[in-house]
Amino acid sequence: MTTQPFQRARRPEHKEQRRHDILEAAATLGLRDGVRPVTLTDIAAEAGVHKSAVLRYFQSREAVFLLLTAHGWQDWAAAVEEALRGPMPTSDLAAVLAETLAVRPLFCDLLAHAQLNLERGVTLEQVRDFKVATLDAVAGIADALAVAMPGITREQAVDVIAGATAMAASQWQTSNPPETLAHLYAQDPALAHVASDFAPRLTRLITLLLVGAATAGRLT
Repeated sequence: MTTQPFQRARRPEHKEQRRHDILEAAATLGLRDGVRPVTLTDIAAEAGVHKSAVLRYFQSREAVFLLLTAHGWQDWAAAVEEALRGPMPTSDLAAVLAETLAVRPLFCDLLAHAQLNLERGVTLEQVRDFKVATLDAVAGIADALAVAMPGITREQAVDVIAGATAMAASQWQTSNPPETLAHLYAQDPALAHVASDFAPRLTRLITLLLVGAATAGRLT
């Protein structure tokens, strides 16, 4: 993007807009290039500001992406709660969870980085805010799962969410390999089986989770 002449945001609404622009820039780069290689300098350039301006709002790239992860959790929770309005077959429920994740590629990518490095590069207060936002989202999804799948406990619903997001994080990386691996898979299709289509495989994996939860619920 073309960098505009830098002007410091002074009014509250301007500061909020600047903060929003920084988050949007990070999201754009993360979606385009993947989260891992994006630097604070990259984010500043995309937002059209100096790196020092980004640091006035976020102490690190990890802080930027951790906040985007929290937003991702809240956005996914809202989508799941909207989709799960009543009891449904296990296969349909698995498809809802998988497809609402599949249409949020940045969130799936961020899930793989949150615990590995994002939480380790921020302040205690920022981690606390992230955990609170995540727990709130998980609570909403768990309530929706309980409506869609009567008979499972809240603990089982939370386990399903944990399993689904862990598998989404892993499968997203596998299904979207870096350039070197993509070339390898193109040269040797026998190795490419690991890079399966994201949504169908995630649906199958979540189905197994749900069947296991339902079975455990009948046994308790």
